[in-house]
Amino acid sequence: MKKWIIILTLIPIVSFGQESNLGNWFMYLGNKKLNSNWNIHNEVQYRNYNAIGDMEQLLLRTGIGYNLTPNNNNLLLGYGFIRSENYIAPELKAGNNEHRIFQQFITRQSFSRISFQHRYRFEQRFLESDFKMRFRYFLSMNVALTNKTLVPKTLYLSAYNEIFINDRGGLFDRNRIYAGLGYKLTKKINFEIGYMNQLFNQGSRDQINLIGIINF
Repeated sequence: MKKWIIILTLIPIVSFGQESNLGNWFMYLGNKKLNSNWNIHNEVQYRNYNAIGDMEQLLLRTGIGYNLTPNNNNLLLGYGFIRSENYIAPELKAGNNEHRIFQQFITRQSFSRISFQHRYRFEQRFLESDFKMRFRYFLSMNVALTNKTLVPKTLYLSAYNEIFINDRGGLFDRNRIYAGLGYKLTKKINFEIGYMNQLFNQGSRDQINLIGIINF
């Protein structure tokens, strides 16, 4: 059985050199179930500063996971390749490549209309001229509004917070907080619109997210 997820995120962001305030993230997430215990995860993210054609980051991830329990607890060992192109001055970018190994644990709980997901991720980051490690904790919540559970034709609230902690230097890397309104159109299609604030050591960034989720 296959479960594929494609997410399209349109994000207004502010950065040196961009021609407009409309950026976008194209995200593909896939999970292939091998059997009742094992699964393979695949992920592609393509992020632009502008609506299209001004790449900020290309991220590729894959990994193999093991279910500790049938649906609620999953361990995963993964690898990621990240190509970043950051503006260091108007009209001037600096590109760098990163190879990343990560381990993560996901656990899920549901209580009536509310469902939670906790994700604990530990990353080993091989940069072009450095090696770093980082810990990430992600907590998300969905609340069904018009039905008791997230069945088709359900309006729901969506929220998450993710904090990033470095192993050295400044321990705090960033924090992402998001709140949105979603609609489960069919068993395979969800739509969300929401607001995300990304807080850094120096400054923050406000973003409006338009998200479509398709399960194949």
